[in-house]
Amino acid sequence: MKTIFFLLLFSIALVPAFGQTNRIIRVDDSTTHEPVIGATIRTLPTVKPVIGAVTDVHGIATISGLPATITELTVSAVGYETKSFPVQSGTDTLVVHLKAAEESIDEVTVTATRTNSRIDDLPIKVEVLGQEDMDEESAVVPGNISSILGDISIIHTQRTSAVNGNQAIRMQGLDPKYTQILRDGLPLYEGFSGNLGVLQIPPLDLKQIEVIKGSVSTLYGGGAIGGLINIVSKAPTSEKPEFTALLNRSNLKETNLNTYYSQRYGAGKTGLTLFTGYTNQQAVDVTGDGFTDSPEIKQFNFHPRFFWNPSEHTKVDVGYAFTTEHRAGGYLPALEGTQPNAYQNTTDLQRHTVDFNASQHTSAHNSLTVKGALSTFHRQNTDYQKLSDGRQSSIYLEANDLIQLGKHQLIGGANLTVEAFRKNPDSTKLVDYTYSTLGGFMQDDWQLSEKVALQAGLRFDHHNTFGNFLLPRLSVKLKPSEPWTIRLSVGTGYKTPNLFINQTPGAPNVSLIFPRLLPIDVANVKAERSVGTNIDAAYSKTFESGFSIQVDQAFYYTYVNSPVVSSFSSLSSTLGAYTQLTNAPYNLFSLGTDTYVRLEYKAYELYFGYNHTLARRDGPTDNTYLPLAPQDKFSTTLAWENEHFRFGIESSYVGSQYLYNNQKVANYWFFAGAAEYHYSDHWRLVLNGENLFNVRQANYETVVTGSVTQPSFRPVWAPLEGRIVNLALKYTL
Repeated sequence: MKTIFFLLLFSIALVPAFGQTNRIIRVDDSTTHEPVIGATIRTLPTVKPVIGAVTDVHGIATISGLPATITELTVSAVGYETKSFPVQSGTDTLVVHLKAAEESIDEVTVTATRTNSRIDDLPIKVEVLGQEDMDEESAVVPGNISSILGDISIIHTQRTSAVNGNQAIRMQGLDPKYTQILRDGLPLYEGFSGNLGVLQIPPLDLKQIEVIKGSVSTLYGGGAIGGLINIVSKAPTSEKPEFTALLNRSNLKETNLNTYYSQRYGAGKTGLTLFTGYTNQQAVDVTGDGFTDSPEIKQFNFHPRFFWNPSEHTKVDVGYAFTTEHRAGGYLPALEGTQPNAYQNTTDLQRHTVDFNASQHTSAHNSLTVKGALSTFHRQNTDYQKLSDGRQSSIYLEANDLIQLGKHQLIGGANLTVEAFRKNPDSTKLVDYTYSTLGGFMQDDWQLSEKVALQAGLRFDHHNTFGNFLLPRLSVKLKPSEPWTIRLSVGTGYKTPNLFINQTPGAPNVSLIFPRLLPIDVANVKAERSVGTNIDAAYSKTFESGFSIQVDQAFYYTYVNSPVVSSFSSLSSTLGAYTQLTNAPYNLFSLGTDTYVRLEYKAYELYFGYNHTLARRDGPTDNTYLPLAPQDKFSTTLAWENEHFRFGIESSYVGSQYLYNNQKVANYWFFAGAAEYHYSDHWRLVLNGENLFNVRQANYETVVTGSVTQPSFRPVWAPLEGRIVNLALKYTL
């Protein structure tokens, strides 16, 4: 009898042991369906002992030895709401969808890479200006994003016109045409539509700006030779309505009124964001020479986006963007109507864009995406009393498939880009053209181990006018220890000739105004090709005291063969010689280093950046420096914040800048400061000052020469408008 009793007790004791199972659980974001890395899965607090596991880079965790009596688990992750879920029997893999917490998190997801990966997991170096930066900038400089981009040491904002205020971006010392700009991952600013006002996007409508340095050819084409900038719009995050209104006024007679609204409806299945913005800036002559240093601008933006999630696995959003702008510069009495025959430069433009993005998660490891945009752009420009009038229609379509296979994230797809320019009757020699590029791409993100990751990409493009291009690229990420990350990238690129993207003249006195442009001789002008490499070493650590440090040291080298430049033609007009595009008898190279340091302690934040670039022509007879490419740029920001106040000061130094034929210009410092008072969570009052010491190019040389009817303008290498002070009032519901 005793034997039977002990056998019974032994059997009862074995039941839990034999009833234990291994459960595989996948955790993803309920909105993006991307894996949540580092999520903690565990038994309920009432269960002893606690059993749990942490998700890996694919959002997957395996819990071993889970008793069969356990019917419920909890999952938690930084930036997400903690969730309990049932342990279903007979299911090999449990999938749990986490909802993001309403509070913003420091962890940043990058969209430009197509994989929606965390910034720390990427084999390529990406710098992100996040939601907090956009919120601050929306009150500091409400009308555009050029100011916040210029705060990054590797980016130099170049003004391309002395009178109309247009600006362009230089990265790694290269001309602006080698920087590709995207809006929500879509290349909307190419050719005729990208020449004016691209940076006039109000930051109130933005979630973040992603900056990728160097060649990024695989996914978007060969145009991103110096770097890529992706401007990401906001998406609705809560069923509670969000509303923000901002009113701003500056001493340069600029007024901005911007509003933003977002909300999710129907348990999060639908959503809406709506931005409207109006800018009214009067023309101002700061130097007293009679010509505008700050142009007249009247601009209106309207940008609604609709979101629909019919299921947990399907996501669709559709947007419409409308911009209309009138911009005028030149001799101020002519704009005021008292001297109508004097020089004026006036532009009227309208831009309409419809874009869409649809994704379907066919399984836990596969996602299909189709996206695209249709855009029309119409511009009329009068310069030197001559009219140019044209319209561009653009199409971008893409389909891609993202597959997760073990330690691999594979993405493959194809895209089509069409750029059709049609000339209206005017005084130019421009002709109609249609460019189309059909491309296919493949990319593999391979996590070899916890310390090594590879990203290999290959792209093939066929251009209907300039031929075929094969673009390989390779990136490596090394994690030798927890604070350190090392990245190395090598990539190729190309740039097809285009009349409307050469914002920097190829030689002194060569004009890029439309009345002087000649059509491209496609039989004798070929596309540029490039190869570049980037090396980046980063150290990041947070100490128990709350002090955190981030140091990033980068090196880069880019070589461009047979660059397309603007040069004088043998033909001439009443304005002088016409301008034609040709392949230069030299190549280009850019070699540099970029240093980034960020320190944070309690309420204090300090940023320091230094960029040194040697950008030069490389030819048998021409080895001059690239014009308007500073060799030294230093930037620093110090900020302090408490419950109601925030103060910040910025300074930057621009040095060793050359014009044509190695003509060096003066070095200069630029200082800015801002003070913010916020009352509760609703009201913010911001006083901001840019260029506090009133640095102007006119302090060093005369910018405008000649008569008031046929003036000549020197290349712009320093600020023209001097000190800018603005006061902004921001209300958030």
